Amino acid sequence: MSLIFAVLLAQVGPFATPGQPRDPLPPELQDRKARPAVTAPPAPPPPAPPAVTQSDDLRQCLADLRTDPLAALEKASSWMEKSEGVTRAEAGQCLGLANSRLERFDEAQAAFEQALEALPTDDHARRARLGALAGNAALARGDAAQALALLDAGQFAAQAEGNSGLAALIQIDRARALVPQGRQDEAAAALAVAREALPGNAQAWLLSATLSRRMDKLADAQAQIERAAALQPVDPEIGLEAGVIAMLAGREDAARKSWQSVVDAAPGSDAAKTAQGYLAQLGNPAEEGA
Repeated sequence: MSLIFAVLLAQVGPFATPGQPRDPLPPELQDRKARPAVTAPPAPPPPAPPAVTQSDDLRQCLADLRTDPLAALEKASSWMEKSEGVTRAEAGQCLGLANSRLERFDEAQAAFEQALEALPTDDHARRARLGALAGNAALARGDAAQALALLDAGQFAAQAEGNSGLAALIQIDRARALVPQGRQDEAAAALAVAREALPGNAQAWLLSATLSRRMDKLADAQAQIERAAALQPVDPEIGLEAGVIAMLAGREDAARKSWQSVVDAAPGSDAAKTAQGYLAQLGNPAEEGA
């Protein structure tokens, strides 16, 4: 995944928005029978999307973004004021990413949308990427309905460009926008498309596992979380979800191991704090057996 998408996707976890707590330990943890494990075969790497030509100014702005997002924001804002067309769109892209790094998601979405307005309607490559970025910014600020509209436009542009890899990535984001609106079946369909196109994308498998678990499809959830873990063995979000699925399947020892691995791998992180909370709710197995 490129820096452009990672900047925004890193802001929120699976099917979550800022300010929302993570799922508490699911209440339906008793009287579950263990489900058979499904071994995930190795997956090929996802296809690389066609590159979009970037100006030297955009490359420099993105480089500045890595080290000093506030300085990049100031430069991009000035650059955008005096630009038009594709150049203005590039400035808006960097301005939006800088705002995202600073967690100013309203401003980020506005910048991405202004960048879109500067582009010709047939510039499908840039419109696809900016639509995805604008949709992710809307997701990060908690507006799932607006996010879906932006992502749908981005997906249309990606398909018009013939970029199946980017279209599949946008399907993942569409699922994240559909779930808060109660449209789980549509989200599951979007994730199925993404998994088929990008079988090596761990995020697609993680989100699929989370959604399958919420839809009470534990056999599917188990298979999907195993594939996610095979692709990305040390990932706190995958470890958290693996533990929840294990508990629902009646495998408390496996759940404890998954959550403890999160604490060990990412001490002090939000994921580790969540895992510690789950472990605390389970109590001490030695005390329970006394």
